[in-house]
Amino acid sequence: MTAQPSLIFDTTVLSHFARADRLDVLSDLVIAETCGTTEVVKQELRQGAIEYPELAEALDLAWLLVMPLDSGEALVRFATWARRMGTAERNLGEASVFAAAEQCGGTVITGDRDAVRVGRAHGLDVHGTIWLLAAACRNGKLTEVSASNLIDTLRATNMRLPCTGAELGSFVRAHGLLP
Repeated sequence: MTAQPSLIFDTTVLSHFARADRLDVLSDLVIAETCGTTEVVKQELRQGAIEYPELAEALDLAWLLVMPLDSGEALVRFATWARRMGTAERNLGEASVFAAAEQCGGTVITGDRDAVRVGRAHGLDVHGTIWLLAAACRNGKLTEVSASNLIDTLRATNMRLPCTGAELGSFVRAHGLLP
């Protein structure tokens, strides 16, 4: 039996790492974890690959399991999260990973601050890219300098992050993510 994912990725995180040509770094950061996403996220990546062909690289990651949302219970969860997120089509990826996380108890990694707020308000463990990078620094997988450089690389793809690379140290310490 396959282990349940402990980290579940939404479209934003995967697409910006792909656009920055840093999926290899993301893979290294999560190598010790079982990671997943949903078919809805993969469909959003396929659609995005029309404009950004590099997103296709995120479609066949060996370390990223596709979590099925095909049972009646999973579909009800998905519909509930879609309502909570708002019915805009752009929120379907987040709704799907929230439903998957609720199903398996995993942590969602998203680049959408509104999604973080909604997920947490309903009891999910939801974090952003900075949290993931700070964890990698704590675990010795990245130095702060490497994480700062990666943040600037991701920001160059227009990823919305709460700090620049230069601000990382003070930001993560102010938020208790690093000592």
